[in-house]
Amino acid sequence: MKLSRRNFLHLASVAALPALSGVARAQTYPSRPVRIVVPFAPGGSTDIIARLIGQWLSERLGQQFVIENKPGAGSNIGTEVVVNAPPDGYTLLLIGASSAIKATLYEKLSFNFLRDITPVAGVISIPFIMAVNPSFPAKTVSEFIAYARANPGKVNMASGGNGTAGHLSGELFKMMARVNTVHVPYRGEGLAVTDVLGGHVQAMFGTMPASIEHVRPGRLRPLAVTSARRSELLPGVPTVGDFVPGYETSALQGVGAPKNTPAEIINGLNKEINAALADPKLKARVVDMGGTVLAGSPADFGKLMADETEKWGKVVKFSGAKPD
Repeated sequence: MKLSRRNFLHLASVAALPALSGVARAQTYPSRPVRIVVPFAPGGSTDIIARLIGQWLSERLGQQFVIENKPGAGSNIGTEVVVNAPPDGYTLLLIGASSAIKATLYEKLSFNFLRDITPVAGVISIPFIMAVNPSFPAKTVSEFIAYARANPGKVNMASGGNGTAGHLSGELFKMMARVNTVHVPYRGEGLAVTDVLGGHVQAMFGTMPASIEHVRPGRLRPLAVTSARRSELLPGVPTVGDFVPGYETSALQGVGAPKNTPAEIINGLNKEINAALADPKLKARVVDMGGTVLAGSPADFGKLMADETEKWGKVVKFSGAKPD
């Protein structure tokens, strides 16, 4: 069947409509304020990162990116808000390491994180510090392992709570170093640090921002950092992997959106967030927190979160960890 010129042009214009509507949507986004849901209370590293990225996006895109803290249930409440939001780019999630952990830690969730949240961009990776009270006899990771093996069940490891990345960093160490230490959970990392400082608990895997202010004046003794490479803030401190090959943990943070959010919006946000991470001032803030930037594509961040979910799932099962 032959098409008349008029019919052909009509069909061509109809076929082009989806692409044109996508272009128009990308050009007009955002046309109103965007909220970034942080599934934690204000003041922590996740909240700080959200505000840095939110300010950058507000200035670059001409609309307010408003930070909305939704703490509770180990980040599940805030995540659920985003999962159930319209997939239009106007509700985003600040993703933390807990997102990968909770997938296994909680037996029943109303959502599947990897299925229901679309990765937008990685932002930062912050290592932990394996630290001990200065009175503890071990001065290196090797000495710690030897002491723990000689005194099974007698070395206490503090954390900010069951199922936190700090707790599971310790459990991964136990698994890989083949030592038997006792986990002591607290209602927050600040309380855990206080008891390690006081000598009530011997050791902990603490986040860089919470620990380094006590490491520098010698109130805590750093044995190692948990990243694959040494930290710029503590260049003289080795990595755990130097003593336990293959060990690496960090608190990853990034941005996600509800599934089915248009690809042009995802890619546009990814481009702007990568531009933020290349900015010298913002990058300096990341380094000040002890972190490194996670620039890359949405697919890169998606693979990273999938790998983290698999890794932490194994550690949760090994440790028998349960939510508070």
